[in-house]
Amino acid sequence: MCGIHGIVSYCLSKKELAERLHKMERIQLHRGPDDQRSEIYLLNHAKIGFGFVRLSILDLKTGMQPIICPVDKSAIICNGQIYNYLELRNLFSSEMFTTKGDIEVALALYRKSGLEFLQFLNGMYAGAIFDPQKQKLILFRDRFGIKPLYYTEHDNNFIFASEIKAVFQGSQMKPVLNTKGLGTFFSYRYLPGQQTMFKKIKRVPPGSFLEYDLEKKKYQIIRYWEYNLDRENHLLSLQDAQDKFYSLFSDAVRIRLRSDVEVGSLLSGGIDSSAVAASTQTIKSNVKLFTISFSEPKYDELYQVKKFIRNRPEHYKHYHRCCGKEILQLLPDIIDSIEDPVSLGAILPTYQVCKLASEHVKVVLTGEGADEIFGGYRKFLIEMAALSYPQLKPEKQKNLMAIYPELADYLKIRFNDPRKRYIQAELLFTTQELKDLIGVEYTDDDILPFDALPHLKGTEHPLNAAIAMESRFRLPDYVIVRLDKLSMRHSLEARTPFLDYRVAEFAATLPVKYKVNLEFGQGKFICRQSFYKNKLLDNNTAFRTKQPFTIPMAQWFADTDNLPDFLKEIIYGDVIKQQGILDYKSIGKIFNSISEKNVGPATLVSNVDKMFAVLIFTLWYSKFF
Repeated sequence: MCGIHGIVSYCLSKKELAERLHKMERIQLHRGPDDQRSEIYLLNHAKIGFGFVRLSILDLKTGMQPIICPVDKSAIICNGQIYNYLELRNLFSSEMFTTKGDIEVALALYRKSGLEFLQFLNGMYAGAIFDPQKQKLILFRDRFGIKPLYYTEHDNNFIFASEIKAVFQGSQMKPVLNTKGLGTFFSYRYLPGQQTMFKKIKRVPPGSFLEYDLEKKKYQIIRYWEYNLDRENHLLSLQDAQDKFYSLFSDAVRIRLRSDVEVGSLLSGGIDSSAVAASTQTIKSNVKLFTISFSEPKYDELYQVKKFIRNRPEHYKHYHRCCGKEILQLLPDIIDSIEDPVSLGAILPTYQVCKLASEHVKVVLTGEGADEIFGGYRKFLIEMAALSYPQLKPEKQKNLMAIYPELADYLKIRFNDPRKRYIQAELLFTTQELKDLIGVEYTDDDILPFDALPHLKGTEHPLNAAIAMESRFRLPDYVIVRLDKLSMRHSLEARTPFLDYRVAEFAATLPVKYKVNLEFGQGKFICRQSFYKNKLLDNNTAFRTKQPFTIPMAQWFADTDNLPDFLKEIIYGDVIKQQGILDYKSIGKIFNSISEKNVGPATLVSNVDKMFAVLIFTLWYSKFF
């Protein structure tokens, strides 16, 4: 786990290029505090600079980058971890490796198989390869986009890095607001797809590579992997599915424990992190666990965590910290760390639990990805309920409405187009509210970036279409970027077993009833059944109702007098007026209607969520502009 940065220049001197690489290095030191290195390569009229900041986790003595092949002078830098590197190394019995780690294996695979090398990798990675023979620069990113990678073109230079601030340092551009992204941000609370909220700064998409022709100064982006969900195997028995899933999940955990430093685990009361922690314990002992709690009972899961540990007291050492209202004081640092604005409240406890873990270990395993891949969110249950409703008799329809009160409204507006259905489930501000807030009228096409969409064949089950949207849309650009930026802010590597591509591709073959089971009223059905059957989790843990990872935001913000001063300045002062982007009058209506009444952990949209989005954007704009 590290940070990478680089510049392709046709105009800078070697000294100027080295100075810019050094500035990029310094601003990413939190990603790699243990060691730093940069190299400059010459190719005809181009200079290619590679920089690397290292968090030493694997191959502590020889794993420094860039790594250069002595045969053809190709070079690689890569942020992340290729977990199956030991197995891949066996493909090269005659290769003389100079390191004992994972990234040199990736370079060898590229030299052997070209861009097909990405099909062999199992891991989280974002890297760059300089190929002097083909006169190409290759940027590549893992299948689900677990590791970030940004780039821009400016003043006859091509610049890339793990973080946006480093791209600005390398390009010497000044930040410019991407006004076209405003409608999208205030609809979804983040900006999905290749664009960022900074004009001209783009992301390499998940499951894709960018091929830059160093002679022609042109690039193309190609997807090498697509999460296709039109492959249901209806002949697969539940028992066989349980066994296969458990085998894949266990191996995903096993290879993610490959490390030359201690590995811990983040733990909430949910089944995902509990299963990861329990599986880790079957391989190693004295696992350190890290939990965030809340003093507000509706949001707190500490009692579930303590119950989990009580059954295995000899296997774990548990650390926990309470996330209280004072965490709001850290919002400016959190916003600075994430870089692109993200306005979901989970950024606060994520920051705190990563800080806690970083005080004890360098690596943690997490449960992220299970809800997206296996249909764990309530919206997936609502989708399945909507599909079942027309086929039910009146009495059962009534029962279904009682279980899912939001179903009636959903049925009235449910679109046939899976893209529009996804918009319905995610919208924060309505179209009219957006017009009032920003002064521009938006359509669905305006707020849903085309490049963020999965490739849907039209033959997918509606639930799988929703999962495909979630996995391509929200997973990389909210869930994962939040985890990466806030863990790396504290020089902590976070690993996600549920996002092992083998687990995900197996999930794509499951009948939908093995994911979301309305009879039991549960998502992640196969996970629950398998973990209980294999005695990884007890009955109460495996089948407990999902509680969203949210914060008591309504309670905290209802008492505005005790908010941090910088938030009160936004609410009561002239900050928003001075910025001149959002309409202060429409925002005032939101601020004045904040209430904790009828707002709880399962509440998806409330006025406090809208206010939080305004506050996040305003703080973000103040920070970067």
